[in-house]
Amino acid sequence: MEKITFFIILSVISFISTNASSATRVVGGEIAEEGQFPYQISMRRNGLHYCGGSILTKNFVLTAAHCVGSDDGNGTFILHDPKTLTVRAGSIDRFMGGVLVRVGEIVAHENYGKFLNDVALLRLEEPLIFSKFIQPIPLASIDVQPGENVTISGWGRLEQGGDIPRHLQWNTLTVISRSECKTQIGFNTDALVCLAHAIDNGACNGDSGGPATYNGEVIGIAGFVHGGCGSKYPDGYAKVYYHVDWIKKHSDL
Repeated sequence: MEKITFFIILSVISFISTNASSATRVVGGEIAEEGQFPYQISMRRNGLHYCGGSILTKNFVLTAAHCVGSDDGNGTFILHDPKTLTVRAGSIDRFMGGVLVRVGEIVAHENYGKFLNDVALLRLEEPLIFSKFIQPIPLASIDVQPGENVTISGWGRLEQGGDIPRHLQWNTLTVISRSECKTQIGFNTDALVCLAHAIDNGACNGDSGGPATYNGEVIGIAGFVHGGCGSKYPDGYAKVYYHVDWIKKHSDL
């Protein structure tokens, strides 16, 4: 069985150890235009891009649980110190522009584990000021059906083991059925949405926590790749529609 790995970046070091591919951009995507994804943020740890996320309200950002903590080696999930985290909003440039806001609190899903329930919220120390370049995105109001195209975005590596882009990238992937997801990567759960893509396309390290969107709503949270970035296998995203009640309960929505 091919290795399943998170696409997170830790101090700009990749966790993925499978064979490299010859993809370009997030992976195989395009550079975003200013204001194209006003809900997208760069989550930063100790000043470096670490994960992505989506603005839900002036006070809360949606991201992945594996972005906000780590296993202590004994099976206990330990949250990062929120003081080490900041959020850059309103810019497609991960180095500059927009605003930097400190994280005041982290809330991770209590049942996160084994790549499932990979959902977390960041409460910001100061509320965002909405503008043309900083906007919230609504939560999924429907369960997106197989065959529909969705948009992903992030600052993930341009290829397996490759460079991290300075500017936000985006790509289009396709929802596949739960049964097809089970056949291809062994997951059989409503908590996950699997997104298929052509070879040398898809998410990669640094895209973790970032959004998959459909009809102007966030429907997925970037979680993991199977067989390396841009492989023949679908990418795994936490299904927002499945987690809507949890997200609302722990935020100000």
